[in-house]
Amino acid sequence: MAGEDSAAGAKRASGLLGSIRNLAATLAAIARTRLELLANELREEGLRLARLGLFAAAAVFFFALGIVMLTLLVIVLFWDSNRLLAIGGFAMLYLVIGVAFAVVVRNRAAGRSRLFEASLGELEKDRERLSPP
Repeated sequence: MAGEDSAAGAKRASGLLGSIRNLAATLAAIARTRLELLANELREEGLRLARLGLFAAAAVFFFALGIVMLTLLVIVLFWDSNRLLAIGGFAMLYLVIGVAFAVVVRNRAAGRSRLFEASLGELEKDRERLSPP
């Protein structure tokens, strides 16, 4: 009988140890999945920002070129009569536009970033599932 008790005790110990190992393996798999999701989000955000930066740079370049050409056209048209007024008017217009864009950039920079939103949501679901009822 003593042999049976020690065998049953060993089985229970390995069963408990096996359960702990299975729990640890499950937690490691969950953590790995979440980290892979986080890495995917970082890659996607990097690609999105690179594309956005490229198109923004092209838009700014061509918009600035158009503004310069239009400014030169108006200044040449008013060269004989009111060239200083035309130059001053355009300078004031550009300053007002620059201040307006600076305010927009400041407001958007202060806004909440949505980076890692999916990862945080999944981690919150995991926490809810693993917490006792």
